[in-house]
Amino acid sequence: MSLPFDIPVYLDNNATTPVDPRVLEEMMPYFTTRFGNAASRTHSFGWMASEAVELARERVAQLIGAHPTEIVFTSGATEAVNLAIKGVAEKYAGKGKHIITCHTEHKAVIDTCLHLEKKGAEITWLPVDAHGRIDLSGLEAAIRPDTILIAIMYANNETGVLMPVREIGSIAKKHGALFFCDATQAVGKIPVNVLEDDIDLLCLSAHKIYGPKGVGALYVRRKNPRVSLTAQIDGGGHERGMRSGTLNVPGIVGLGRAAEICRLEMPGESYRLLGLRRRLEEKLLSIPGVQLNGDPLHRLPHTLNISFPTQDSNSLLLRFNKKIALSAGSACTSATLEPSYVLKAMGFEDQRAYSALRFGLGRFNTAEELDWVANLILQDLG
Repeated sequence: MSLPFDIPVYLDNNATTPVDPRVLEEMMPYFTTRFGNAASRTHSFGWMASEAVELARERVAQLIGAHPTEIVFTSGATEAVNLAIKGVAEKYAGKGKHIITCHTEHKAVIDTCLHLEKKGAEITWLPVDAHGRIDLSGLEAAIRPDTILIAIMYANNETGVLMPVREIGSIAKKHGALFFCDATQAVGKIPVNVLEDDIDLLCLSAHKIYGPKGVGALYVRRKNPRVSLTAQIDGGGHERGMRSGTLNVPGIVGLGRAAEICRLEMPGESYRLLGLRRRLEEKLLSIPGVQLNGDPLHRLPHTLNISFPTQDSNSLLLRFNKKIALSAGSACTSATLEPSYVLKAMGFEDQRAYSALRFGLGRFNTAEELDWVANLILQDLG
């Protein structure tokens, strides 16, 4: 089929999203006329930058049900993950060294936990079922008196599967352990409320919600309980001493605007994307042998992960890459030829894992594009 669009259809929005023009418009002055350092408190350039940062802090807080003072700006979700997990491990070392996490977490969480394990931390790795969800009774059984942190993601970046976050938060609170949630894929796509979910620490990233790359945030609960962290970057005491370094004012402004747009438009956008995903899913699952990967009910509205068992995902990507932008899984591991560790953890055989493709729909995708993509794949494989 010929390509009716100027560029390939972009369906890798779980990896990154294009910057919304409204976000870019608000960022631009902070590259040019409002270029001040937010830590400069003696002149108007610094004051303008500081005011912009605080407005962004309010907007991010509103999106997740937090207080503005609980938002710490970072360079992205990976830095926020490291600050949360390492910061807790160091600060609460006197209470214990036991951390509970899961086999299907993002590599940022897995590699951080492996790093701490080498330094003497004890990590319990929870399994998942065939739908990619943990067993709550298994989680509770794994908690020990010296458990200081439970690190479970909100939504999986490869399958879109949603974890039972509210129940996890309740269990953590009952046992006096802190709950860190990597919500990078969920924030801005579905309602997330840190208070209702009993989340103590939460990370997010601007470039997953139509903001710029290189900026993110960490939510750190201020009461019931008050969470303390050991800083991982020293120098200057920025961000209440938790993350030193000159603030990326244009990026933070972009994150704030992106968060505001998500908060205001999420209900309609999620409903629209869910309809498009179901439409695409129905057509692709009509191909003999095609299998859905993940929980059919507890899933992000814009994410579809399916296997084409008689195919190889890398071969499919090579065939389609000039017409459709797709991935076989996480962008952080897309260079490897190994089968998805997420799908393997769900108990799938190598062939099913090797033949999986992830379709990540986004704000700027249209029904026309999705129908064209479905027809292209049906013609190729049907």
